[in-house]
Amino acid sequence: MVDNITMNNRYGITSQVFHWVTALVVLVAFIYGPGGSEQRVYAHSRDFDRQIHESLGLIVFVLTMLRLLWHRVAPPPGLAIDKRWMFIAAKTTQGILYLLLFAVPLSAIAGAWLEGHPLTLLAGIEIQPPIAISHELGAIIAEIHTWLGDAVLWVAGFHALAAIYHHGVLKDGVLVSMLPRWVPVKPPVDRQENA
Repeated sequence: MVDNITMNNRYGITSQVFHWVTALVVLVAFIYGPGGSEQRVYAHSRDFDRQIHESLGLIVFVLTMLRLLWHRVAPPPGLAIDKRWMFIAAKTTQGILYLLLFAVPLSAIAGAWLEGHPLTLLAGIEIQPPIAISHELGAIIAEIHTWLGDAVLWVAGFHALAAIYHHGVLKDGVLVSMLPRWVPVKPPVDRQENA
């Protein structure tokens, strides 16, 4: 029995596309987040950035829903995990990431609508608030949205560092399993083969 994680196979191309496109969209949405006070976020000079940010947030929400549905069709590859704490850490991190990928866009929408602002998307699409305005509650939720947006980047960064640790230190196939085959990263050599 090995003391690290070994991969039975790789994630399929569709799962890899969901993973990497979601990561990219989250990063770009974070960069285009207008941030700051309500006056700054909804200033006319910030309209384009806000439209990009809100459009990408909606895309993250849809991608996350589709990805979870895809997991039912094509479950992730099996992991043989000898260390229980690694399994728990991996599942916990994955669960937190999924929770954040839903909570960040939903908190943005709820905060904006409760403050009385429409959801503004690219191409001039506006979705007016279908709920009663509660400005104070909306401001609280908008602040929570900011914290959640920061948290998703921290957790995703931890996730990325863990994958690099698996590849460089544990020398298992965790990182390689999520990389497309055309990426020139060699699968690590099994430590038992070298023993």
